[in-house]
Amino acid sequence: MMPRFLKNTLPVLLLMLSFGLHAASDLEKEQRWKAQIVDALIVGEAVTLKAGETEFLGIFAENNTEKAVGGAIILHGIGAHPAWPEVVNPLRAGLPDHGWATLSIQMPVLANEKQYEDYAPLYDEVIPRIQAAVDYYKKLGVKNIVIVAHSMGAGMAAYYLSQKPDPDVTAFVSIGMSVRKPDPKTDPKLLEQLKKMDNLVALRKIKLPILDIYGSRDLPAVLTTDKQRKDAVTKAGNKRYIQLKVQGADHFFNNMDEDLVKRVRGWLANNAAGTEIKQ
Repeated sequence: MMPRFLKNTLPVLLLMLSFGLHAASDLEKEQRWKAQIVDALIVGEAVTLKAGETEFLGIFAENNTEKAVGGAIILHGIGAHPAWPEVVNPLRAGLPDHGWATLSIQMPVLANEKQYEDYAPLYDEVIPRIQAAVDYYKKLGVKNIVIVAHSMGAGMAAYYLSQKPDPDVTAFVSIGMSVRKPDPKTDPKLLEQLKKMDNLVALRKIKLPILDIYGSRDLPAVLTTDKQRKDAVTKAGNKRYIQLKVQGADHFFNNMDEDLVKRVRGWLANNAAGTEIKQ
């Protein structure tokens, strides 16, 4: 016979597990960051995007050149925000000088202590958020849209592109993408969610031009899986894939912002040249 205290607490435990497997972004944390970010913006303006019933922050910056090339969607890494000082801010503020409008968006986040695997249930929120950014550009008349994403954001972008590719998205820049395999002993329900984070599976399905850029001093999960990423794409038949290791760069391209922007915009010029946006 089950002890009474277990009998009484079992429903609560099951409910907690259920919520754990269906986690949602920490919207309070998103709002706190939004309050800090918006008033401090120097480049760009805050815009409100909507995914289903969820409103989230985007930061839009117009191109600074006479000819507009297209629009770049910028995605941050784990636990970050759309004005993150490393990788994200240099790109969203730097690409407009080369003809690209930028829209950096808030991706789902969790508390600081949460780990990579804890984000698996949040992948259900990835497609609606990225699609909201794509639709924002479409309303502006932008038809040449690229996704430039860092770290976990690169994985989220790959998942989006593998599941629901939009014809107006023309290229993908992945910065510091890792490959991690889940423990097969993981709870079966969570394991199904973790499959969405399998970047190799996603990469095989993407037919767009891909720049896979990372640093020579990057994280082990990035450095030790570079061949796996390349093989996944090339064996799937995508001949428009380039892998680039930047000497001296770490995962966040610290002290190498200009070099990162130069390499990204140079690759985009050759692989997503676009046409002038008609306002």
